[in-house]
Amino acid sequence: MKDLILTIVKPLVDHPEAVRVDLDEGTNGLTYKLSVHPEDMGKVIGKQGRVAKSIRTVVYAAAGSSQQKKIFLEIVE
Repeated sequence: MKDLILTIVKPLVDHPEAVRVDLDEGTNGLTYKLSVHPEDMGKVIGKQGRVAKSIRTVVYAAAGSSQQKKIFLEIVE
């Protein structure tokens, strides 16, 4: 899943070397925390959050029902 997130996000940003995805396992599910260069934050979020919503949709669809735990994608600064 981490590779999928990186594959989607890296072409969108100007600083692909600053893209980082961390995994946080909690009791309610798996949270992938995406961090990018501060200048690229707007590109990843998009107008009215449309790009972020699209990224989440693809990640959630890829996880599907094969995962026992719920998947979350969080964009952090």
